[in-house]
Amino acid sequence: MKRDLEKVRNIGISAHIDSGKTTLTERILYYTRRIHAIHEVRGKDGVGATMDSMELEKERGITIQSAATYCSWKDHDINIIDTPGHVDFTIEVERALRVLDGAVLILCSVGGVQSQSITVNRQMTRYKVPRIAFVNKCDRTGANPYRVTQQIRDKLELNAVMLQIPIGLESDMEGVVDLISMKAVYFDGEQGDDVRYEEIPAELREEAEEKREELLDAVSMFSDELMEAMLEEEEISEDMIHEAIRRGTLSLEFAPVMIGSAYKNKGVQPLLDAVNRYLPSPTEIENTAYDLDNDEAEVVVSNNPDDPLVALAFKLEDGRYGQLTYIRTYQGTLRKGDTIVNSRTGKKVKVGRLVRLHANEMEEIEEAGSGDIVALFGIDCASGDTFCAPGLNWSMSSMHVPAPVISLAIRPVDNKAQDNMSKALNRFCKEDPTFRSYVDQETNETIISGMGELHLEVYIERMKREYNAEVEVGAPQVAYRETITQRAEFDYTHKKQTGGSGQYGRVAGYMEPLEEGEYEFVDEIVGGVIPREFISSCDKGFQKSLAKGTLIGAPITGVRVVINDGAAHSVDSSDVAFQQAAVGAFRQGYAKASPVIMEPIMKVAVEGPSEFQGAIMGSLNQRRGMIVGTFEEGNYTVVEAEMPLAEMFGYSTTLRSLTQGKAEFTMEFATYKQVPKSIADELIKAYEEQKKEK
Repeated sequence: MKRDLEKVRNIGISAHIDSGKTTLTERILYYTRRIHAIHEVRGKDGVGATMDSMELEKERGITIQSAATYCSWKDHDINIIDTPGHVDFTIEVERALRVLDGAVLILCSVGGVQSQSITVNRQMTRYKVPRIAFVNKCDRTGANPYRVTQQIRDKLELNAVMLQIPIGLESDMEGVVDLISMKAVYFDGEQGDDVRYEEIPAELREEAEEKREELLDAVSMFSDELMEAMLEEEEISEDMIHEAIRRGTLSLEFAPVMIGSAYKNKGVQPLLDAVNRYLPSPTEIENTAYDLDNDEAEVVVSNNPDDPLVALAFKLEDGRYGQLTYIRTYQGTLRKGDTIVNSRTGKKVKVGRLVRLHANEMEEIEEAGSGDIVALFGIDCASGDTFCAPGLNWSMSSMHVPAPVISLAIRPVDNKAQDNMSKALNRFCKEDPTFRSYVDQETNETIISGMGELHLEVYIERMKREYNAEVEVGAPQVAYRETITQRAEFDYTHKKQTGGSGQYGRVAGYMEPLEEGEYEFVDEIVGGVIPREFISSCDKGFQKSLAKGTLIGAPITGVRVVINDGAAHSVDSSDVAFQQAAVGAFRQGYAKASPVIMEPIMKVAVEGPSEFQGAIMGSLNQRRGMIVGTFEEGNYTVVEAEMPLAEMFGYSTTLRSLTQGKAEFTMEFATYKQVPKSIADELIKAYEEQKKEK
């Protein structure tokens, strides 16, 4: 049976922490009859929300891994990915958005547009994902969907217009007024199952007329037919409005705003209708791939189920039955028993088991059409690999992977833990591109690095639970960098004469700060003073030198190296000799180029009751923070600051005690900046002492 692609929706649900993503997904699954009872995220029944299947997620009441599920609503098939809100798990959001066609951006009607909503929105813009905004929690004290809609315009710069207005707010919220059909919508029954349409209450009539005008003005830009009907004052049909909203949403120039309270079961069904009506089907999104046999030329992926297969593995998980690979098909049909080729490794693999996922349960299927999100078992690949039908060698563009900013040293307590730890690290690195681990050559310690304290904490906890690997954890380390601040010349001769043939190479030139990027090598050698075959040896030598600076042994970035002179010997010059000469030349130049230490600076947003504003700002100033701005929202204050990561360790404890546990903060990497001299001196001193101990 061929599925009608027009009726498939691949959507993601993403938002700031605690805006109710998982709660909303739980309601959607209930109304589409995928589950028969509703469980809460921090439920008393001990079951936990369906989509938070990891033990840790249930305990902390947060989402760590994005989970995939699918459901059907009014003859449309909807694949849903519920993504985490914490910035530490930002890769989970990136990879979900990479394979989705549309998204629902959830905002809390009290908190409004928060720092993480801005990050998520930026990610959606990067992948050109059309979105619907859903203002949740309208039943809470202080709820104000009008203010949130204005914030979406101001802070996210989206053309946001409400399609509904609330009937009552806070504890009096009864339902919503649909501005398109001009009907009041109520949600009856214990779980809000029965949707009832009535006339608009008299006291809201005027406001509804006014808001409908605003809506029509905004969407008439996307439909000539609608604009004409408005000018001629003809009857405006609901279909005309839906069509205009859909066009505006798909062109990314319009963001429909829906409202409700997922927890109180209000407003979820109209949101599902909006997903069907306004978000794109796989056929309406143009995806491109690179043809690897044709010099990486860009090709458009067709979406046609009869064309050769192209699919992207966007997430890996180690399930009970081996590696589970989440895959999104872009064109062609994937069938059980097919042979497919991994375009990165060129390896052929046979599709053994093909399943459709529902959080951590699955059902076996025979085939998946283009535009589907399914999973394969027992296939060895990495996150971001493209699979094609034999004979096709295409690669889908990969995801944006941010570099880790924080590291920890971990030590296993005994030999058994050592084995289990290395198994766990292998799997985590494969699963999560932002998590890295390596062994420090000098101290022989295992170092893990990631996006933040919570990120690493969760992985250490998972090592203990899932792999029974007990580890001791060292103090967190910041990913410092070194760079140069001025131009410096070098002229170095490497000579070594030991019986037999010696080594000889001379390299001269200069190094200077590089504005953009990490390293650039420029060859200005004329007249063959360094033979052509040794130019790349010089480059290798310079690159080797970047691994470790002389100030604190941190990696060096932001350097342009230019070679313009040198000398070679007809017998004694070799690849090794010129590599060594380049290393010597780099050290010589580096010492004269006024090297400095750079540290990661984080963008921090602290939200808390206004009475603590002074205490919050004081705590940020003490930690070398630079306050960028403060916003008042009702009786809440948001303080935004740029903070050195080195000063943020343990900040959550300090913040809790300062604000009686009422404030929370989020942070994400912003940039690298030079470390103040007093702190640089301390770091250098500590590094010197560490070297002496060895």
